[in-house]
Amino acid sequence: MSNNNEKIKKQPDAVLVPVPAQDGAAVIKHEDPVLKAKMHALKYNRIITRAILYFMLTMGALVVLFPLVWMILTAMKQPGTAFKFAFIPESLSYEGFSKLYTLENFKKVFAEFNFMKYFFNSIIVASLAAVFATTFACMAGYVFAKKNFIYKDLIFYMLVATMMIPGMMYLVPQFVITVKLGWFDTYQGLIIPHLANIFGVFMMRQFMRSIPDSLIEAAKLDGASEWQVFTIIIVPMAMPIIVTLFLLTFLFHWSNFIWQLVITKPGSAILTIPVGLAYFSGPHGSEWELMMAASCFSIIPMAILFLVAQNFFIEGMTKGAVKE
Repeated sequence: MSNNNEKIKKQPDAVLVPVPAQDGAAVIKHEDPVLKAKMHALKYNRIITRAILYFMLTMGALVVLFPLVWMILTAMKQPGTAFKFAFIPESLSYEGFSKLYTLENFKKVFAEFNFMKYFFNSIIVASLAAVFATTFACMAGYVFAKKNFIYKDLIFYMLVATMMIPGMMYLVPQFVITVKLGWFDTYQGLIIPHLANIFGVFMMRQFMRSIPDSLIEAAKLDGASEWQVFTIIIVPMAMPIIVTLFLLTFLFHWSNFIWQLVITKPGSAILTIPVGLAYFSGPHGSEWELMMAASCFSIIPMAILFLVAQNFFIEGMTKGAVKE
């Protein structure tokens, strides 16, 4: 018996803790020290995990924000000091800041360059292209999602397969066709060649497949035409995806430097911001301070669009991942 008793592991005694009751009398509760230690360990691990997570998120945010902060600070620097990593003046006074920073770069952008012309040209090109490309993608996505016709899936997958071809391979054929159509150095040449958005068709089709067919059938029983079904039922339900696609298309055309460069003449009246920024670079060097000042103005439309439509954008990116 003594050997068996030695094999039995001794458990720590529970601690008796007096807890006051409602009537004033003390009630004795048993507190397990092992359970208490486990609870403290779980709480400690949770704090450490959250601290590591917040640290990683903070570092990621700093990495993402660094180019933006560098652009803004460089835009306000004195000429010739863009690559001098001195962002804090020696003296924290007006004279100290005025030696390091200036607002003259923003004035020169409008005074010495046709920046407003580039800006409005970009607004026209990006807005029209985004509106028409999104409209066509929405219509095509509806057809591929809800209509039945011969070789529908084959045609759709052939279109999706073209997304694997690098865009630069289309550059020369698109340029030749555009020139032969007489659209060189015109708004048509800047906008029309990129209205076919296969990625947009894919997004629309994937989302619209999740819309119940019973809604469409009920609308047709009530006498709705095909156009009414599309505009009254489909479009409102797909609005988050539509807004997301509009923002992505607007961003693409806003920063489409290569095509806007090859399809316009030097010094053209329809130059856009990406091409106009190239004029800040010369054979004897680049005026980085002016280029960054112009870049600060160029991001304003995208920032406004995203702030206004960020809820739609986040919802659209989530709904765009619908699986078949």
